[in-house]
Amino acid sequence: MAPRDLIDIDRIFHEPAVADYPRGREILARYPNAERIAVPSHWNIPELHGNTGSVEDWVRIKRSTLVLGVKKGLAMRPNGRSAHFIAPSTSNGCAMACAYCYVPRRKGFSNPISLFVNAEAVCAAIARHAGKQGPLPEPDQIDGQAWVYDLGENGDLSVDAMICDNVRDLVALFRGLPNAKGSFATKAVNRDLLAYDPQGRTRIRFSLMPARIARVVDVRTTPILERIAAIDDFVRAGYEVHVNFSPVILYEGWEADWAALFDAIDGTISEAAKRQLACEIIMLTHNAGLHAVNLGWHPKAEDLLWRPDIQETKRSEGGGENLRYRTGWKGKWLARYQALLAERMPYCRVRYAF
Repeated sequence: MAPRDLIDIDRIFHEPAVADYPRGREILARYPNAERIAVPSHWNIPELHGNTGSVEDWVRIKRSTLVLGVKKGLAMRPNGRSAHFIAPSTSNGCAMACAYCYVPRRKGFSNPISLFVNAEAVCAAIARHAGKQGPLPEPDQIDGQAWVYDLGENGDLSVDAMICDNVRDLVALFRGLPNAKGSFATKAVNRDLLAYDPQGRTRIRFSLMPARIARVVDVRTTPILERIAAIDDFVRAGYEVHVNFSPVILYEGWEADWAALFDAIDGTISEAAKRQLACEIIMLTHNAGLHAVNLGWHPKAEDLLWRPDIQETKRSEGGGENLRYRTGWKGKWLARYQALLAERMPYCRVRYAF
């Protein structure tokens, strides 16, 4: 799906203060014919977050509805896996509809894009925090030189950038921070970002999986081969480009499918892209609540995601109960996966595997 086909906004839920901010006024002016509905909080909109419905409702809301709010909490959260810190998000929710996404089980139902109109406050908080860190003491698995801030924990910044300049502002911020990098994962190719001039200070991570599986679970996203084909363009534009092999879903024939994907990457990207490439490997985490949500709109995906015969319940760091592949077996499958990657793409350094 082309990025421009993802959204056609005709309804905007907004907190009352949104129009007090220049970014809020810019977004509202961009959609002058959209219905505007004032709400006390972007977080709790019963019409969006308390419903269940058919796939037609789900996709219609993703495409046509936008939520605007003001970001309140500006704290950085330590991470230590994909990034050193999780930065305050400039958005929440997404126009895409990946069946394994954890956000719907937190907010409920389709959870369209929520944009925060005070991105300058987020940028200022990141700059203050980075200024207090000083230089990175020593290279680590996250980065060799800089503190890394994850910018898109709860959404997809490539799609957010179609609506406003929050992402452009973030890229510009890190261009001027000598000891820090921004980082975000994406399942969309938005070539507008090629003009943002990141100068190596923003890491974009294209999420990849076998194409035939993505067609089932990566709903409303850019096709896998288009994501791979974009890697060289983003490297040339000054981004550090990594890949997220995520989620790794186990099923009959998974090894052959992943081998084919690795071969497709290896045969497509340039030597320059290969020299700077690294990856994250993330095995599927599922959830009984999300399983119930998906059965209401996309049950076909659950044939792949819901495998209690090889999954077990495990409490997450956030306190929730999730389903992960069974202890012991998960380690063996992950080792097989990494051996396959090392055979097909030996230059691809694994930054993080879970």
